[in-house]
Amino acid sequence: MAERHDAATTATQYTHTNRLSSETSPYLLQHAHNPVDWYPWGTEALQKARSENKPILLSVGYSACHWCHVMERESFENEEIAATMNKHFVSIKVDREERPDIDGIYMQAVQALTHQGGWPMTVFLTPDGRPFYGGTYFPPQDRHYGRQTVPGFQRILQTMAELYTTQRTEVEEQAEQLATYLRQNSGAPLRASGSIPALTSIPLDLLTSAGQVLAEEFDEMHGGFGGAPKFPNTMSLEFLLRLHLHRQRGEIAGSASPSEMEIIEKTLKCMAHGGIYDQLGGGFHRYSVDAEWLAPHFEKMLYDNALLSRLYLHTYLVMGEPFHKRVVTQTLDYVVREMTSPEGGFYSTQDADSEGEEGKFFLWTPAEVEALLPANDARLFMLYYDVSERGNFEGKNILHVVKKAAVIAESAGVSEEELTQALQRGRTALFSAREKRVKPGRDEKILTAWNGLMLRSFAEAARHLQRADYLQVARHNAEFLLSTLQRDGRLLRTCKDGQAHLNGYLEDYVFLADGLLALYEADFDQRWFHEARRLMDEAIKLFADEQNGGFFDTGNDHETLLSRPKDIMDNATPAGNSVAVEVLLRLAAWTGETRYRQRADEYLRALSDVVVKHPQAFGHVLGALDFALSHAREIAIAGDPQQPGTQGLLAIVNQRYLPDSVLACASPDNAAAAQIVPLLADRPLKDGLPSAYVCQNFTCQAPVTTGEDLAKLL
Repeated sequence: MAERHDAATTATQYTHTNRLSSETSPYLLQHAHNPVDWYPWGTEALQKARSENKPILLSVGYSACHWCHVMERESFENEEIAATMNKHFVSIKVDREERPDIDGIYMQAVQALTHQGGWPMTVFLTPDGRPFYGGTYFPPQDRHYGRQTVPGFQRILQTMAELYTTQRTEVEEQAEQLATYLRQNSGAPLRASGSIPALTSIPLDLLTSAGQVLAEEFDEMHGGFGGAPKFPNTMSLEFLLRLHLHRQRGEIAGSASPSEMEIIEKTLKCMAHGGIYDQLGGGFHRYSVDAEWLAPHFEKMLYDNALLSRLYLHTYLVMGEPFHKRVVTQTLDYVVREMTSPEGGFYSTQDADSEGEEGKFFLWTPAEVEALLPANDARLFMLYYDVSERGNFEGKNILHVVKKAAVIAESAGVSEEELTQALQRGRTALFSAREKRVKPGRDEKILTAWNGLMLRSFAEAARHLQRADYLQVARHNAEFLLSTLQRDGRLLRTCKDGQAHLNGYLEDYVFLADGLLALYEADFDQRWFHEARRLMDEAIKLFADEQNGGFFDTGNDHETLLSRPKDIMDNATPAGNSVAVEVLLRLAAWTGETRYRQRADEYLRALSDVVVKHPQAFGHVLGALDFALSHAREIAIAGDPQQPGTQGLLAIVNQRYLPDSVLACASPDNAAAAQIVPLLADRPLKDGLPSAYVCQNFTCQAPVTTGEDLAKLL
């Protein structure tokens, strides 16, 4: 569990207590008793820097970051280093998950200076917030790696303090150059207007160019793209799944080698068999440090598990393989068990470390396995999960699968069924034993954006797998977010221990709207649709860049920062702009409102040629572009959602992967539903039976009443 701090007793418990002790972020609270005189980002710290003419030391990280913990132990708990920081700088600590705006602005500066980025991030600023030097992790003292010497943090601090005092003109010039660069980046048009094609002139086949780029980067041996370190690029794989569907329908000519499904199937199998996947408890770790998916950075992030569970679900709908369904349910069950608050919110992360060691919670020795299982079960378990005396991670073993069950069974002289049963007994016993270990720390803050991602995943799994329990999880989450993370109509970013604060960013608004729309398609409660549309309308008012297109990440009521960031690239999570465009397109299909469609089309037109050339940076927006080019199917079911006849029609829809579609359902006599969701208007029953209307661009084919006829239209 995350450490709790009681401000009333800290003076007797700790030698040092700084201003972070009043924060709610677990990451900030982890630094509340450093000897460093930390400030949270805010007026007090910024005014102190200006009034004392001191440079700012900005340190940015997050709770599950292994190297953030290392730098804290090595430097921020060091009395000598802390004294240097306190003497020469105003030190500000930021949780990047709470403040993605600050993180994004200054990460651009660090990348411009060093051509790399990451966390912990350390940036030196002038008193007015302009960066003049930065980097990531620094060891406490100079450290030698072969012929290379990495400067120590103490030396960096002393050098920066001296530069600020003795070479102020040069510092000011550097800071102004970086500030100008950052402002130009945020204020630039998406593309020169004279070269923007009309969306209607873009052929669907253009998308295959992006598929070819991804195929060239595909690792045929281990799946995924590129080499180590290897991240689960879910959005690119989702896009390839869409391309596969077009080929199945004959909407895209020709074939690809390797095919889209070969890339997807290989990658998903390798990830789920690798150490990046928790073989006992379900859920995925952040990324693999090698190309084989064996050794992960052991932190578990809510957003990864939201996006990966959804990808495996969609692949299951296409392929029908129980393997993919099992990964979906194990991952979501892990989230229910480990990452869900009693109030219904989803926690953010689980740390990589426990008891001060990275991955300790997840590692095994042969002796530990043999102590828990009968001899033959232990033998089979260790063969299947590659547990050896030598180990594969610092002398211990990350459980992973290297051979098919049939091969292991044959070599072990047992039937595949006997092996399967032994493995199930083994997983149960080891999981039970592991539960008694000291668990990794958990960051229990609830972030609206990440909750929106997971809300959509639970809603889709409830709908497509007919899981009433997942539907209840999704509803509980939606109710919590809408009641607790709003104040005076303004969505808030984060909540911890019942305290919600910080105005929401673009991603908070649109990720939640996206999740609510998925929940509407799962239970057809109109309030979810109403709230999603309200959030999107508010997002347009708060974040739209009416001059250059797209959306800013911060609202027009936000504090003034060095620049107003506008992220358009999909990274570990989709860009707020990418999800905003998808929500706009889907709302346009449900409502017929051209203003939604026009805003989405303008964004996609400006980026269309860029995204197909760089698909790994634009995976989610490629899906939105596909939706825009594909003439989405608008499916309206007239009938009571609780009646068997209506449910039969819904089942035909829900057993299919239909990414370029929207679904609505209500009884014809439900006037309120038709008013809220215009796609439902004027949809009478045919011959008194529940009826399905399949439309494109609000032109509908004749209604059908049987599942067989509906299947033909889909």
